Amino acid sequence: MKAWFYPGDDSGHEFVYPKPKAVALAKANNTPVPSMPAELAANTTQPATTVKAPHIVAMSQAHLKAQKPTEEEVEIAEVFARPNPVQTAKAQLPATLPTTGSPVPLIGLVGLLSLGAGIGLRFAAAKAKCPLS
Repeated sequence: MKAWFYPGDDSGHEFVYPKPKAVALAKANNTPVPSMPAELAANTTQPATTVKAPHIVAMSQAHLKAQKPTEEEVEIAEVFARPNPVQTAKAQLPATLPTTGSPVPLIGLVGLLSLGAGIGLRFAAAKAKCPLS
Protein backbone atom coordinates (compact mmCIF):
# COMPACT_ATOMS: atom_id res chain seq x y z
CA MET A 1 0.00 0.00 0.00
CA LYS A 2 1.44 3.34 -1.03
CA ALA A 3 -0.96 5.88 0.47
CA TRP A 4 -4.31 6.20 2.21
CA PHE A 5 -6.77 8.97 1.40
CA TYR A 6 -9.98 9.48 3.32
CA PRO A 7 -13.02 9.63 1.02
CA GLY A 8 -13.55 13.18 -0.20
CA ASP A 9 -10.15 14.47 0.99
CA ASP A 10 -7.38 15.77 -1.26
CA SER A 11 -4.67 14.95 1.24
CA GLY A 12 -3.80 11.63 2.77
CA HIS A 13 -1.11 9.58 4.48
CA GLU A 14 1.84 8.07 2.63
CA PHE A 15 3.40 4.92 4.02
CA VAL A 16 7.11 4.61 4.74
CA TYR A 17 8.64 1.15 4.90
CA PRO A 18 11.85 -0.16 6.51
CA LYS A 19 14.68 -0.22 3.95
CA PRO A 20 14.66 -3.99 3.16
CA LYS A 21 10.89 -4.00 2.62
CA ALA A 22 11.08 -0.76 0.58
CA VAL A 23 13.73 -2.27 -1.72
CA ALA A 24 11.57 -5.35 -2.29
CA LEU A 25 8.48 -3.24 -2.99
CA ALA A 26 10.38 -0.94 -5.35
CA LYS A 27 11.62 -3.93 -7.36
CA ALA A 28 8.21 -5.61 -7.43
CA ASN A 29 6.33 -2.48 -8.50
CA ASN A 30 9.08 -0.86 -10.55
CA THR A 31 8.47 2.45 -8.76
CA PRO A 32 10.31 4.37 -6.01
CA VAL A 33 9.23 3.66 -2.42
CA PRO A 34 9.87 5.85 0.65
CA SER A 35 12.06 4.16 3.23
CA MET A 36 13.30 4.61 6.78
CA PRO A 37 16.38 3.07 8.43
CA ALA A 38 16.12 -0.70 8.89
CA GLU A 39 16.88 -0.49 12.63
CA LEU A 40 13.52 1.26 13.16
CA ALA A 41 11.57 -1.71 11.76
CA ALA A 42 10.88 -3.06 15.27
CA ASN A 43 9.24 0.27 16.18
CA THR A 44 6.49 -0.30 13.62
CA THR A 45 5.09 -3.30 15.49
CA GLN A 46 5.13 -1.84 19.01
CA PRO A 47 1.81 -0.53 20.31
CA ALA A 48 1.65 3.16 21.16
CA THR A 49 -0.65 4.97 23.55
CA THR A 50 0.66 8.44 22.74
CA VAL A 51 2.57 10.17 19.96
CA LYS A 52 5.23 11.07 22.54
CA ALA A 53 6.24 7.44 23.06
CA PRO A 54 10.00 7.02 22.50
CA HIS A 55 9.66 4.66 19.55
CA ILE A 56 7.16 7.00 17.83
CA VAL A 57 9.43 10.01 18.39
CA ALA A 58 12.37 8.03 16.95
CA MET A 59 10.38 7.22 13.79
CA SER A 60 9.15 10.81 13.36
CA GLN A 61 12.72 12.13 13.59
CA ALA A 62 14.22 9.51 11.25
CA HIS A 63 15.87 10.70 8.05
CA LEU A 64 13.79 9.34 5.17
CA LYS A 65 15.20 8.19 1.86
CA ALA A 66 13.68 6.73 -1.29
CA GLN A 67 14.52 3.32 -2.72
CA LYS A 68 14.53 3.06 -6.50
CA PRO A 69 13.85 -0.25 -8.31
CA THR A 70 17.57 -0.36 -9.16
CA GLU A 71 18.33 -0.59 -5.39
CA GLU A 72 19.73 2.94 -5.53
CA GLU A 73 19.03 5.02 -2.42
CA VAL A 74 18.29 8.70 -3.11
CA GLU A 75 16.95 11.68 -1.21
CA ILE A 76 13.19 11.53 -0.90
CA ALA A 77 12.76 15.04 -2.36
CA GLU A 78 14.33 13.89 -5.66
CA VAL A 79 11.62 11.31 -6.25
CA PHE A 80 8.61 12.64 -4.37
CA ALA A 81 8.89 16.37 -5.01
CA ARG A 82 5.63 18.17 -4.37
CA PRO A 83 4.67 21.50 -5.89
CA ASN A 84 3.67 24.34 -3.62
CA PRO A 85 -0.16 24.09 -3.49
CA VAL A 86 -0.62 27.87 -3.32
CA GLN A 87 1.56 28.48 -6.39
CA THR A 88 -0.10 25.60 -8.23
CA ALA A 89 -3.57 27.01 -7.52
CA LYS A 90 -2.53 30.47 -8.70
CA ALA A 91 -0.98 29.06 -11.85
CA GLN A 92 -4.19 27.23 -12.74
CA LEU A 93 -6.48 30.26 -12.51
CA PRO A 94 -7.53 31.65 -15.90
CA ALA A 95 -7.14 35.37 -16.66
CA THR A 96 -10.90 35.75 -17.20
CA LEU A 97 -13.76 33.60 -16.05
CA PRO A 98 -16.17 32.12 -18.59
CA THR A 99 -19.54 33.78 -19.03
CA THR A 100 -21.95 31.12 -17.87
CA GLY A 101 -24.89 33.18 -16.57
CA SER A 102 -27.72 34.73 -18.56
CA PRO A 103 -30.67 37.05 -17.78
CA VAL A 104 -33.26 34.46 -18.89
CA PRO A 105 -34.12 33.28 -15.34
CA LEU A 106 -34.48 36.91 -14.21
CA ILE A 107 -36.83 37.65 -17.11
CA GLY A 108 -38.92 34.62 -16.18
CA LEU A 109 -39.05 35.72 -12.54
CA VAL A 110 -40.18 39.23 -13.51
CA GLY A 111 -42.87 37.67 -15.70
CA LEU A 112 -44.15 35.48 -12.86
CA LEU A 113 -44.16 38.41 -10.45
CA SER A 114 -46.10 40.52 -12.97
CA LEU A 115 -48.62 37.72 -13.43
CA GLY A 116 -49.02 37.41 -9.67
CA ALA A 117 -49.43 41.18 -9.28
CA GLY A 118 -52.08 41.20 -12.03
CA ILE A 119 -54.05 38.41 -10.39
CA GLY A 120 -53.73 40.13 -7.01
CA LEU A 121 -55.05 43.43 -8.42
CA ARG A 122 -57.93 41.59 -10.09
CA PHE A 123 -58.99 40.04 -6.78
CA ALA A 124 -58.53 43.35 -4.94
CA ALA A 125 -60.72 45.12 -7.52
CA ALA A 126 -63.41 42.41 -7.32
CA LYS A 127 -63.43 42.68 -3.54
CA ALA A 128 -63.73 46.47 -3.67
CA LYS A 129 -66.56 46.16 -6.24
CA CYS A 130 -64.67 48.41 -8.60
CA PRO A 131 -64.69 47.06 -12.15
CA LEU A 132 -61.41 47.47 -14.02
CA SER A 133 -62.77 46.73 -17.46
